[in-house]
Amino acid sequence: MTDAPAEAGTDADPGSAVETGERSDAESAAGDGSTYSGLLSAFPYAFRASESRLFRAYAAVGGLAALLVVLVFAAALVNLMGETAGARGGTFTFSRAFFVVLMVLVFAPLVAPVLLVARRHRREGSDRRYDRALAAAGYLFLCSVYAALGVSVPPALQADSPGAVGAFLYSLPTEAAVVPPVVAVLALSLAHRYYR
Repeated sequence: MTDAPAEAGTDADPGSAVETGERSDAESAAGDGSTYSGLLSAFPYAFRASESRLFRAYAAVGGLAALLVVLVFAAALVNLMGETAGARGGTFTFSRAFFVVLMVLVFAPLVAPVLLVARRHRREGSDRRYDRALAAAGYLFLCSVYAALGVSVPPALQADSPGAVGAFLYSLPTEAAVVPPVVAVLALSLAHRYYR
């Protein structure tokens, strides 16, 4: 007889997971590879689980767009920090934080359709209509970001012959640049609620 407690997971502990054969959720997720464990693994999981070709295309395009957004904002933040390295706090600190907040506001709606579809497939199973609706909303958000960038181009940088779409976007007031992404995010939210 010893006074030392039995170690968890050994044969001496009758209720251990080893003896009962039960595995925790984390162990089963890591062990069989049938689900996902975070943002990066949600993309391949949702791609494999979906039966919608439109959604599979969005998972690839949206993932690349999200990666591009992160790289562009990281480069812009490094550039901003280099230009304001000797400055004291205040406005410069705020502008650095604003870059990060702006990146999240663009990044989150890009990855939201993939995360929502992955979550639905993991919990409830496959639904092509839901997958298609969120893929369409994701593409709508990509187009809205393009429109917002077109509206917000300063007059000095505008192309001489932009075409019909470019001319229309250039003619809008700069303050209107926020409208297309907000409408697209609302459409994404409505698609998620309606097809859920």
